[in-house]
Amino acid sequence: MPSFPPIDDQLALIKKGAVEIIREGELRERLEKSLASGRPLRVKAGFDPTAPDLHLGHTVLIHKLRHFQILGHTVIFLIGDFTGMIGDPTGRMVTRPPLTREQITDNARTYLDQVYKILDRDKTEIRYNREWFGKFTADDFVRLTSRFTVSQMLEREDFHKRFQEEKPIAMHELLYPLVQGYDSVALEADVELGGTDQKFNLLVGREIQRAYGQTSQVVLTTPILEGLDGVQKMSKSLGNAIGLTEPPLEMYGKVMSISDSMMWRYYELLTDVSTAEIGKMTAEAAAGRANPMQHKKELARRIVADAHGEDVASKASDDWAKQFQMHEAPEEIEQVGLKYSSVAKQTSSPDEPVRSELGWPVKLDKLLAVAGFVNSASEGLRKIKERAVRVNDQIVTDPVLFLKELDSPITIRLGRKVKKVVVSS
Repeated sequence: MPSFPPIDDQLALIKKGAVEIIREGELRERLEKSLASGRPLRVKAGFDPTAPDLHLGHTVLIHKLRHFQILGHTVIFLIGDFTGMIGDPTGRMVTRPPLTREQITDNARTYLDQVYKILDRDKTEIRYNREWFGKFTADDFVRLTSRFTVSQMLEREDFHKRFQEEKPIAMHELLYPLVQGYDSVALEADVELGGTDQKFNLLVGREIQRAYGQTSQVVLTTPILEGLDGVQKMSKSLGNAIGLTEPPLEMYGKVMSISDSMMWRYYELLTDVSTAEIGKMTAEAAAGRANPMQHKKELARRIVADAHGEDVASKASDDWAKQFQMHEAPEEIEQVGLKYSSVAKQTSSPDEPVRSELGWPVKLDKLLAVAGFVNSASEGLRKIKERAVRVNDQIVTDPVLFLKELDSPITIRLGRKVKKVVVSS
């Protein structure tokens, strides 16, 4: 028979970083019954494998699942291999093209490799919603769609806006909230987690469970995590994300680049540190009794440890300190290979750049972009003018770099990024 912590202790961890619980009284009742009966709550979160890689923004929900797991409850990581083919229309003003079965399968495989970095593999129930929807008949779908009205569906903000603006809403999109809701029926979920943008779908799940004779699940919403800029939501397309598969030193450096105020939000949403302890650290830093840098280093270590393990995180911490506090080169530096033709400075010869007496001319601003230091050559040029670029530990202010030899590595440092770059013929 499982052993659960006291109810108030459970609620303190569950509520950490949560935006809303619908309804908290119902959650307390279920926790009390769980404690009395020894039956763990069934806690579900669904993920459509629409892209192969996860970033820290995706892990806010996974960390909340881990909190329930720590408390002794049953965690269900639901992979939407059926719903992924519909395409979640949340927040979209156009219909999302459905993914193929092959894309869904490939993405789901990589999802599992990544989520086990945070969840306990032996204590996580992995389910796929094609298990039940693959057996659904036409009668079953008619019965499901009869549980909700068109007017109810148009209460959803993005559907309502598209309807008002006379933009198309495909019929399969209207199915998505109903299908997600039925997942909770199939799994007999006590609690469902989702981001604030999923609130409508989560509430539909409560309705659908009632319609099928089950007690409505408790809904818990979590915030949308801001990216490295501290303003927009974390997104790879916006260039402000930290990916779970990124190299450890790069992850560590990115966490160290966030603002001190954003650091506390990351502590709240991406770690198991208690709210009380975070409050204590915040107060100590504000009063000058602790250096925020030390807290940020611990945050970076925790995040890298989740993704790559404790030993790797410790090494990333040491390497980062060597680079940016002791001005030494780390033991391992990422190496990037580039073709000379992709970064060459054109000379008087229109067909092929010519080696001058100074060496092979390279457009440094373009090299910075191609090697992944910056997003564009114009940003690279700005960094050069700001004296932020070092080549072989020397500040470079000329946008044209002359390489004495090709195929010989040079070390480039820009901010927290250090890479060995080999330009080959």
